[in-house]
Amino acid sequence: MKIDSVSDPGFRRYGRIVREIDCAELLERLRRTPLPTEGTVYVASEPELEKLPVFRRLRETAFGGLPIEMGYCNGVNHRLDALEYHRSSEINLPADDLILLLGCVQDIDPQTRTYDTSLVRAFRVPAGCMVEIYATTLHYAPCSVGGGGFRNAIILPRGTNEPLAFAPEKNGEARLLFAANKWLIAHPESGLGGEGAFVGLTGPNIQLK
Repeated sequence: MKIDSVSDPGFRRYGRIVREIDCAELLERLRRTPLPTEGTVYVASEPELEKLPVFRRLRETAFGGLPIEMGYCNGVNHRLDALEYHRSSEINLPADDLILLLGCVQDIDPQTRTYDTSLVRAFRVPAGCMVEIYATTLHYAPCSVGGGGFRNAIILPRGTNEPLAFAPEKNGEARLLFAANKWLIAHPESGLGGEGAFVGLTGPNIQLK
């Protein structure tokens, strides 16, 4: 699979590089977070990261004053497995080079809510490059570069990815609602269907080695 850089003009459809925020202190603290040797760990809200001055700057600039959470997704991953989207942008800051597998919400079949994985594009994000992933962009856990792991800070509106306090409807887009502010389409090979996820990715479960 071709892997483009986030500096490539093709990335503009999915997000942008955030250049106006100094993230040096956040990167230094992120490098101290746990790194699994297998699989990934996701922490939605990490108090040690949220104490940093950049947390307030992100809240006021990137999210217009909305309450936000700052956590991380760390580990080793080589498979697509699923795609998700939110009703808001997501900010990513990797401490290590990583690859994002991205798609567009507009390409989800409006009748079946399925999505063809052949439409997915891969973009390499270098360490220290903060990127905004738009609300209309499908994404999931980053992929590793080579055999190494990655640490990746993730900033979202507060409450995103928390368990739902209600049972979503079983029709239309509501079938995809998997957690708070998280609409998800899983691949049959992911095993997420057993957790109640909507299984609707068609085509190969993309793997990057």
